[in-house]
Amino acid sequence: MLAVLLSMSFSEESSSSSSSSLNGDAYALLFNALRLIPISHYLLALSLLFVIVIYNFLEFHFVEDLFSGFRGSPVRLTFNSSSPIYDGVVSKCKIVHGRYLVTPWLSSPHIQTAFLHFFGRPPCFSYRRQLFRLSDGGMIALDWLMGSTGPGDFFHANNFISKDDTTPIAIVIPGLTSDSAASYIRHLVFNTAKRGWNVVVSNHRGLGGVSITSDCFYNAGWTEDAREVIEYLHHEYPKAPLFAIGTSIGANILVKYLGEEGEKTPVAGAAAICSPWDLLIGDRFIGRRLIQKIYDRALTIGLQDYAQLNVMLFPQTVDTYYRNCSSSTYVGNVSIPLLCISSLDDPVCTVEAIPLDECRANKNVVLATTWHGGHLAFFEGITAAGMWWVRAVNEYLGVLHSSPYMHVQKKVQEPGLHLSTESSIDQGPYLNVSEDGMVAAVGNEQTRNSIVGDHQTNSEMVLDTEQDEQLTGAKSDAVPNTDRTCEPPANTPDTELRNLTASVTSCWNQLSQRNKRSMWLLAYVAIITTWPLVGSALRFIFGKKRKNVLSATLTKRPSNNICGVRFFYASRLVLKLCINFAL
Repeated sequence: MLAVLLSMSFSEESSSSSSSSLNGDAYALLFNALRLIPISHYLLALSLLFVIVIYNFLEFHFVEDLFSGFRGSPVRLTFNSSSPIYDGVVSKCKIVHGRYLVTPWLSSPHIQTAFLHFFGRPPCFSYRRQLFRLSDGGMIALDWLMGSTGPGDFFHANNFISKDDTTPIAIVIPGLTSDSAASYIRHLVFNTAKRGWNVVVSNHRGLGGVSITSDCFYNAGWTEDAREVIEYLHHEYPKAPLFAIGTSIGANILVKYLGEEGEKTPVAGAAAICSPWDLLIGDRFIGRRLIQKIYDRALTIGLQDYAQLNVMLFPQTVDTYYRNCSSSTYVGNVSIPLLCISSLDDPVCTVEAIPLDECRANKNVVLATTWHGGHLAFFEGITAAGMWWVRAVNEYLGVLHSSPYMHVQKKVQEPGLHLSTESSIDQGPYLNVSEDGMVAAVGNEQTRNSIVGDHQTNSEMVLDTEQDEQLTGAKSDAVPNTDRTCEPPANTPDTELRNLTASVTSCWNQLSQRNKRSMWLLAYVAIITTWPLVGSALRFIFGKKRKNVLSATLTKRPSNNICGVRFFYASRLVLKLCINFAL
């Protein structure tokens, strides 16, 4: 029996050793075979793999277009089956009932969008600028391009419009961080003016080369600026029909405004191009993939001065802001003819946010979606000289202008009322402006006070009350400043010590916000503030007896007290001088 077991174990060891030797021989043969393949073949395989990865990463569709014979894809229209706007206007528009073919060498939404940003091939012309002052003291730029049907000179930059002019006026609201100089805006303005219309670009606050002159700036749901500009143009040129075109964030603002105004708006017709619709969904989408994060970073660069402090101020209210500013909840209330154009491969505004059901339920809205087009690009032709959505919008507005379906404003007794669903954020995105020039958004006065309370002591609020009210324009009678009741009696050692501590804290924050370029000044700050802080600590440690001794000393030697006060104010002066020098 033992002999049998030994023989079996020996046979197993022999078989295992033989199989391992065979495997080693097989790997050796495979390695030798791979060595026989030329290196050029490996490079070709790697290149092919790289092309496949890039093709899918950038979402190219050239092969798809090739197999379709470069016929393009049809435009899908979503509308109410009993919509008079579709029957009387959109049904007569040939462009949106045709097919859209992307420029073959731009057959990627990302390549299209990048090409629009870096090149765009905008037409050359000059605007006539009008500085428009808003009711709150803000200033925005209205850039005009006048149309004319005269032969050989179809538009003029320096013409003025008469009160009785009946030429249609197209109001353009740009996208995020865009102004009248953007390539796609110039394409739209040029082609619209070429049709004989007068075009005005309503630049956002702080853009178009105009600095912020008030305590308010624009955001994705801020409709007051568009409302004031539209009312102004309607009042100045009452006989000229007004049409509005919004792009990207501008489209969101426009649709939200139209939903808030309803029948009260003087706008005769509108078009919304590449609207984000639901900002909360868009926020989730733009951080989902690596390619979208690149767009997120690119958009953030244009708003860094605005957003740097907002990260700390609004970490928990951002979702509420997105919900209240989204136009998808307002599109159902639009009461004028509205054409919406979106691309299903838009890399910035996701298809998931398009309110298909809401658009279908509203008889005044027609939604046109294309399979391709990128974000605000839609280039067409072998040379990418034109943009499809610009032609589609101009055709739609032209047909609408010649039809009986233009909206006519209905007079109401209370023109200032808006929908009850209007968000509190829409009441005024106020600013907190620090001494180093940083700007922080605040929803309203109440929000401002609560934020200050979270980040400042009562003594700090007492020090900065007057300056803060000047910067924000807050009205004390509207929001009582209860923080003033916490002010300690004047001319006391505690007040001076707290004021000095508040000054040091404010300086620390200012220096930290400069990316540590001025942190060497902190050594000086520590030196000049050592004595008051050490004195306070000693007084706390040794108790009331020590406090009485110090008080008696100050009483007997008033000159020391005066010197201390002078030292306090001199320290603050030196600190401010050092900070201004460093900044």
